Amino acid sequence: MVGVNEGRPAERTVGAIARLTGVSVRTLHHYDEISLVVPSGRTRAGYRVYSDGDVERLHQVLMYRELGFPLEQIATLLDDPAADAMAHLEQQRKLLSERIDRLHRMVAAVEDMMNSKKQGVQLTAEEQTEIFGDNWLGEEYAEEAEQRWGDTEAWKQSRNRTAQFTKDDWKRIKAEGDALEAALADGLARGVAPGSSEANALAERHRAGIETYYDCDYAMQVNLVQMYLADPRFTQHYEDIAPGLTQYVHDIVVANAEQQ
Repeated sequence: MVGVNEGRPAERTVGAIARLTGVSVRTLHHYDEISLVVPSGRTRAGYRVYSDGDVERLHQVLMYRELGFPLEQIATLLDDPAADAMAHLEQQRKLLSERIDRLHRMVAAVEDMMNSKKQGVQLTAEEQTEIFGDNWLGEEYAEEAEQRWGDTEAWKQSRNRTAQFTKDDWKRIKAEGDALEAALADGLARGVAPGSSEANALAERHRAGIETYYDCDYAMQVNLVQMYLADPRFTQHYEDIAPGLTQYVHDIVVANAEQQ
């Protein structure tokens, strides 16, 4: 005896199709209302039922929707024999490629923003004042330094390293810097000659302080102390500690580098 549904095409209710495709029942009703995917029949109770052909059409609609086609254009592509599906697909491929390029640029921009947030001095304005004092111009120097050296490896190293520093690290770095400057001023006051072993030790302490932020060879250290003399702000910083200290730091660094 043949079963009632044997030999008949498979038919599924709206709920079954929703579970099968992941499309909401509300969306399926909407597709029916605009004649985009119309169920082929109804049950005796009046419920919509979808045939295999209906399901195939729904999958075509979902494919076009995934590609970004509006519903009106999808209806034309599926129902108008004169519609050039290949031309429409080619146009959509171009639009999708452009969208992908935009998204890649957006991702790169977001990553840059994330990196800039992660890098640099990780202190609040209050903490910066607490550690470095009221007259600290760190932000001003940082902006200028990025403009001048932002493309260099030293700048990248500095940003990466300082991003890891805690408040306690900065306190230690500030204390070590103050101690070095006091030792340099003491060497100047006592007449410690550039090129002497004591002066060379001071120059090495100076270079080690720079290497807290980035790798610094002797040539780079010499360039830095030349900048101390050329930039009035750096000159003033050392002169406020002790008159003649800028030139002294320059001289001991150069003398030490020449002996390497």
